[in-house]
Amino acid sequence: MNKRKKRIRVLLVDDHPVVRRGIRSCLSNLDHLEIVGEAVDGKEAIAKVNELKPDIVLMDIDMPVMSGLEATRLLRSESPEIRVLILSVHSNKQYVLQIIQSGAQGYVLKDASPADLVRAIESVNGGEVFFSPDISQIVLNQYLVEAGSDDDESASKRLTSREREVLAMIAEGQSNKDMANRLGVGVRTIETHRERVMDKLDIHSVAGLTKYAITNGIARLE
Repeated sequence: MNKRKKRIRVLLVDDHPVVRRGIRSCLSNLDHLEIVGEAVDGKEAIAKVNELKPDIVLMDIDMPVMSGLEATRLLRSESPEIRVLILSVHSNKQYVLQIIQSGAQGYVLKDASPADLVRAIESVNGGEVFFSPDISQIVLNQYLVEAGSDDDESASKRLTSREREVLAMIAEGQSNKDMANRLGVGVRTIETHRERVMDKLDIHSVAGLTKYAITNGIARLE
């Protein structure tokens, strides 16, 4: 007998009923996703997270009472197991950097296709980060502007050739599964390599690893 796959529990947070209705309509016919609740501002979102225990919070930024950014910071501090995916109309650099600093695991523009939104939810639920293509470009360009420190070069020499290879693929935005298939190893092996890279470099975010890889010539921005 086949075991039923666990559904991804999603909380919708947006102050516009039409937006929430549209997202619910896009996701409601998918068997592996479940909309467990809705909230109209950041404060209500935190209360609903405590009540409903979702896997993913799909969070707008501009809301009354408490903004999505403030709610994300609080959620990442109080409930680090909850993953936050920002859904917003904003694509300027300042917003993007603030969102990364808030601890959100992804950022999708509201004009993204339903397929991209689903892919973003699946990626974030799987432990990856997800940025819409335009957002990824902003993030990488910002990191290219910042100079790497002298310590970076010596730290990179401590990485094995396989660890450097994995780091380059992380910077390319590949998932653990993609890397495992490309290298012909198991996903657990890739996870071990990632952990070792993070420990050796003392960098514990994908955004930070991406910056390091690009500024040290391990990966290139095409």
